[in-house]
Amino acid sequence: MNNMDTIENREKLKTAQINNALGVFILFFGAVVIFAMLFADTFVQQMTDLVAGLVLCGIGGGMVLKSRKTIKALKMND
Repeated sequence: MNNMDTIENREKLKTAQINNALGVFILFFGAVVIFAMLFADTFVQQMTDLVAGLVLCGIGGGMVLKSRKTIKALKMND
């Protein structure tokens, strides 16, 4: 059973690391969308960019926080 637990923990760690990288990308992309708000012509375009950017930043930030929490917990178990 110990060998299976080790393999399972390695797979969870790998998944958490992938989610961390993906979360950083989505967070960065959200920041780019918020920055693009400066170049929008109308108020509606600006608000659309702001809302879309904040949603992306929220999703990316949540993924980063959750994956780092998971990585920390898995490394403490080893």
